[in-house]
Amino acid sequence: MSNTAKRVLVGVIMGLVVIAAGIGEYYGFNAVRYLGIFVVAMMIAEMIICMTRTPRDVLKKNWYSFGAFLALLIIMLGAVNHVGTRPWIMLLLLLTICAADIGAWLFGRLIGGDKMWERISPSKTWAGQIAGILCGTFASVMYGLLGTDMFMPQLMWIGISVSLLSQYGDLTASWVKRKMGLKDFGRILPGHGGMLDRFDGWIYVLPLIWLVML
Repeated sequence: MSNTAKRVLVGVIMGLVVIAAGIGEYYGFNAVRYLGIFVVAMMIAEMIICMTRTPRDVLKKNWYSFGAFLALLIIMLGAVNHVGTRPWIMLLLLLTICAADIGAWLFGRLIGGDKMWERISPSKTWAGQIAGILCGTFASVMYGLLGTDMFMPQLMWIGISVSLLSQYGDLTASWVKRKMGLKDFGRILPGHGGMLDRFDGWIYVLPLIWLVML
């Protein structure tokens, strides 16, 4: 099976897991919260495993960077535990981040142009980032229109903020991987890498939403 086929298959499975979580919420089970906690816990575990496998000299030289990144993941655990009690917010974030991710990847490949930080992430372009923000914002606004039949300006600003932060979460994870000399944090999701590779877009988003909710 090709890498693209694996990526699509795993993507479909993850989509089915999200649907199952939604059904669980409908029947009164806090599935979204527990699923979020599981995912972030796996991200923390992957980071710790990668740190233990990093050469000692590299770890010693970059301990503050790796430690700060690990601390951010632990903050995420508290954030998802709180934000996960509001399934409609988690769904909004999921749709926005996915739309931003797909838009940045698709239009970045179609348009090309100048690279953002080629040493950190060779495939990311400024055109892709702008397209990702536009796609994520569109998804956020449409979420409000389909749910309430009215335009809510605040969703536009949420869409812009979440889309931008999700892309910088991805860049931060890529920077940490380059420091460690890794291509992927793990192999648990064929075609996607590890949990941390797939959900790095949430790194800054969840703590910010938690802060706003508090």
